[in-house]
Amino acid sequence: MTDALKRLSDEGVAIWLDDLSRKRITSGNLAELIDQQHVVGVTTNPSIFQKAISSGDGYEQQLADLAARKVTVDEAIRMITTADVRDAADILRPVFDATGGQDGRVSIEVDPRLAHNTGATIAEAKQLAWLVDRPNTLIKIPATKAGLPAITEVIGLGISVNVTLIFSLERYREVMDAYLSGLEKAKERGLDLSKIQSVASFFVSRVDTEIDKRLDALGTDEAKAARGKAGVANARLAYQAYEEVFSSDRWLALDKAQANKQRPLWASTGVKDPAYKDTLYVVELVAPNTVNTMPEATLEATEDHGEIRGNAIAGTYEQARAELDAVEKLGISYDDVVQLLEDEGVDKFETSWNDLLKSTEAELQRLAPSEG
Repeated sequence: MTDALKRLSDEGVAIWLDDLSRKRITSGNLAELIDQQHVVGVTTNPSIFQKAISSGDGYEQQLADLAARKVTVDEAIRMITTADVRDAADILRPVFDATGGQDGRVSIEVDPRLAHNTGATIAEAKQLAWLVDRPNTLIKIPATKAGLPAITEVIGLGISVNVTLIFSLERYREVMDAYLSGLEKAKERGLDLSKIQSVASFFVSRVDTEIDKRLDALGTDEAKAARGKAGVANARLAYQAYEEVFSSDRWLALDKAQANKQRPLWASTGVKDPAYKDTLYVVELVAPNTVNTMPEATLEATEDHGEIRGNAIAGTYEQARAELDAVEKLGISYDDVVQLLEDEGVDKFETSWNDLLKSTEAELQRLAPSEG
């Protein structure tokens, strides 16, 4: 084993685990990852919960209790998922305290079926923050057009937010604008800005998967040469945008009021193509004040053979722009790709949520006590 995870942390990258299950909590595994592998946060999403709860491991008693109370399937899922997030938040609380609230965070997503409904997303975010009732929670809101005003309003209420499903540079700038607008609202309301945290989850591997598929269809030498570069290039240009926005006059006024920068979070960092290094989306995106949320396999690969060589983003912007331009010149529309990925991202989470509803409903019916 290398000291790669420590070096990554020393470079200013917060290592978060992109997974949660009750078994991970009760077995002591999560505590061990925090203690031994520099994990300082946890992210969840509908797909992660669907996998965890469908496995049944550790959920039987709570499901039986919920069945006895005849709760609806929607309520059952919220009770189960918020219980896991609450317990994980308690395990991470020492990290939260030690980092002044920056890390030690657990993310939980609003119902993905609300992704295009601003008002319902705001209401759900407030409800989730109340239900989990831990200061080290982040409420995940998707970066859809309807999600942007919801982000502003929720931040303005003093609730910390993880903005998810960001694929495009234009949308990322809109997300940062929504965050700053939320901070301005919170300031007007007299809230303590130092207590509000946010991350912007910028997805990486899915960009390569979609663009590589289109490059493969072209089949030319130029297309082959462009494979596997767009995901990292896109993320590096996102970091450039982050540096610009968080050095602006608008930001400096909020900085004086003790506001926190919204950190870029690299999401979807598990490599999908076996032709690429399994640590690609970790080692190529090292930069200060970022978060990398990794599936456990990526965490282990980085620990085992990750080559952390310092800041991997500084000085790359010109090259990154050239790599994205090269793809565009081959007739692959960046705008088309990122819109498709956003639409697919929302659809995938909604499908996972619906699968979770179905499997949980079946369990509630199986465990329901007989009448009489």
